[in-house]
Formats: sequence, C-alpha cells, structure tokens
Amino acid sequence: MIVQYQGKKDGKSTMFTIKINGGNLSKTSSNYELFLYVGDKGANQVPLFTTEIHQSLSNCLKEIYLFRKHNHITFDAASEKTVGELVPHDQIVYNFNKPALFRA
Repeated sequence: MIVQYQGKKDGKSTMFTIKINGGNLSKTSSNYELFLYVGDKGANQVPLFTTEIHQSLSNCLKEIYLFRKHNHITFDAASEKTVGELVPHDQIVYNFNKPALFRA
C-alpha cells in the first residue's frame, strides 16, 4: 500500500510518500516495514527513512512520527491520497493506526 501526503521539509512544500511493506517478512508472523520518500513520483523520489521491522503497523507509524518531529517535517492530513492497488485489510489496519502518525 502506498500513501502520499503534501507537506513541508525545511520550509519548502513537497510530496511525501509512505510505502507499507507488510505481510510475512519473517515467515513466522505478520510484520511491517515502512519506507518514507520525499519528492514527486518517479525518478524525483528520494528515500528519506526506513523503519525497523515491527509486528505492528502502529509501531512503524510511531517511528515515522518521531523521525518527522525530529527533522521538522510536517504532513497535511487532508491531502492524503492512496496510490496503486489497495488491499482492503491493509486500508483498515492503516486507518485504525493512522493516529500514531499525527500525534500532537
């Protein structure tokens, strides 16, 4: 699942992309790993951060939140856009855990 947000980094507006790599990464249980990219689609995207592998999506989103907070990156929650094929289970789990990404 891929989710995009408009946001700001170093005071400049840009697009951020979160790619959720979920599933059976360890072959024993469901795990998640998230990749954060900055820039528009295609060749302009630059990898910015990769989370550790966690058994919960919530922990991965907390890592992204802490990275954003430390690096003064903001996301506009209203600009959320899901890209590509959508697995209903992934969407439900993401929506349930999304508050961890936008803590105050």
